Amino acid sequence: MMSTSPLAPAGTLAGAADLRPALTVLSGFWPGTTYAAARALLTADPTLLLVRHDLTEVHAGAVQRIVRDGSGLLEDVRIELAHGCVSCTLREDVLPTLARLARTHPGRDLILMLPEVVEPEAVATACAHCLVDGAPVTDLLRIDSYVTVVDAEHLIDALATTDDLKSLGIHAAADDDRAVADVVVRQIEYADTIVLWGLSRDGEFDTSRLSVLLDRMAPWTTQVRVDAELVDTHALSRQLRDTRRHRPDTPGTLTRGLEGYALGVHEPHPDCGVVSALFRARRPFHPGRLHDALEELNAEAIRSRGHLWLASQPETVIAWDFAGGGLALGSLGRWLAVLPDELWAEASDHRRLAAALDWDPYYGDRHQHLVFIGLDLAAAELHRTLAACLLTDAELADGEEVWRSYPDPFAGCFPLVTLTPDGSPDPDLPDSSANPEGESA
Repeated sequence: MMSTSPLAPAGTLAGAADLRPALTVLSGFWPGTTYAAARALLTADPTLLLVRHDLTEVHAGAVQRIVRDGSGLLEDVRIELAHGCVSCTLREDVLPTLARLARTHPGRDLILMLPEVVEPEAVATACAHCLVDGAPVTDLLRIDSYVTVVDAEHLIDALATTDDLKSLGIHAAADDDRAVADVVVRQIEYADTIVLWGLSRDGEFDTSRLSVLLDRMAPWTTQVRVDAELVDTHALSRQLRDTRRHRPDTPGTLTRGLEGYALGVHEPHPDCGVVSALFRARRPFHPGRLHDALEELNAEAIRSRGHLWLASQPETVIAWDFAGGGLALGSLGRWLAVLPDELWAEASDHRRLAAALDWDPYYGDRHQHLVFIGLDLAAAELHRTLAACLLTDAELADGEEVWRSYPDPFAGCFPLVTLTPDGSPDPDLPDSSANPEGESA
């Protein structure tokens, strides 16, 4: 019986060499810095094919697809915007371009440099679900890693700003309301490799602090530091290419905790001033007390994320997503504890396993799981504030029917699809449970 390697396309014998070209995906909010990293890799290996999309003419209704290698320019093609949307245009062009280059230049690895407003998870989703000529693009190439390049001089400003993409004129579509900080944190947190490029303008200590901050924000990544004044291109290439760090089953940031992956690290003692505090609990939050504490909870945070259990809405997993001074709360669907057994199959294997390993006889998989990251953040005080928002023993004893009657400032913010009596979704009602949008503060 033939077996296949998980890193090879169907039909490849186990143990056989994987001959697909390797793809390294580069993202970063600072195009000059990201392009410098791409050129360094191209210098180390001139056979690489670098694909990027220039958004300079986006407001004229077009983007420019540019392909080059170490010998020079290979393609420079103007592409009309699809539906007036950068994301739609890239979705329709990137994968066919990669597939075509993999076919016409066999044996040559590729670098895809994303525009500054594109989040790498969107590319990973497209690679997983979109077909090119009836087949996944991974039949033709191997995604080696997702690398995010961070500009040391501007990182803190980007994480702290309340600006949105529209105010800077770099939004990807008319309805693109994302904040700068949201884009930056998603580029950092989805990466498997982070390049801290250059030095902070405030000196070496502050550069080290940035390195610690990135490690706390994305402890699952490999971090590489580069002095932008003197780049060893071959050393950088060895650190960024042929690493096989990408794992296709890695969940997005908001669902990491549900899937049993690390959401963050608990490091309550400052390292270069950076503190990371995890909070977990097996009782629900009181809706009123939590609402009243929202501003205080994130007062010292640069980033916080995770999911929570609200007493007044005990069926709903609520996403917590804070960056750039703004908090978004939204629905991540239902807790497994409230689903009939036959619907458990719709959850991933990782989520079912994580729930089983941490199952509570009374509350099932329901719990709080949040991480807060900041400079000189008071971890103990933060824990006390969060604990005070939990139900007391007396409130807990009242039971779920009483909890549902609590005055709820979040009422109506996290709609779930209605289930029919047999536990299946009602086909006549929309399902918004997978979209983490809702209350913002």
